[in-house]
Amino acid sequence: MDAEPLTQLDPSYTTVMRIEGLLTTLPFIIGAGVLSFAEVVPAWAPGIPVLILAILLIGVLPMKRYRSRGYHMAADRLRVVKGVMFHADTVVPFSRVQHLDVEQGPLERAFGIARLILHTAGTHNASVTLPGLPFDDAKAMREDIRQHVKRESL
Repeated sequence: MDAEPLTQLDPSYTTVMRIEGLLTTLPFIIGAGVLSFAEVVPAWAPGIPVLILAILLIGVLPMKRYRSRGYHMAADRLRVVKGVMFHADTVVPFSRVQHLDVEQGPLERAFGIARLILHTAGTHNASVTLPGLPFDDAKAMREDIRQHVKRESL
């Protein structure tokens, strides 16, 4: 199973993660600016940790997360691999799928990508999310899995 070649996610997923990192960093940038402007601390002091945080959340982590993710869709299962620090390799047999969702947030919609979510029976890993798919690919995968589930139930 581990020898299966993984399909990479859409490269625009890194841009979405970078924008999310920028939005996360923005309050810290504003706070550092206020502290510097109010002269509560030396002007450079709040800037250094905020700069490090920005480099990590905008520059480094999106690429590491992108490179660590992938998937393989076989005839009867979907394998999803993710994780930079904590690696997860999840295999979802289509026979366990209860229902499927394709979701897009505003950023994902702007870049034409989506998340495929497989909801399964059971409690552990009851939902498996595959982000960063081109929207049309996510819909096609949903329909392929739905057809397989429909055949299984007949």
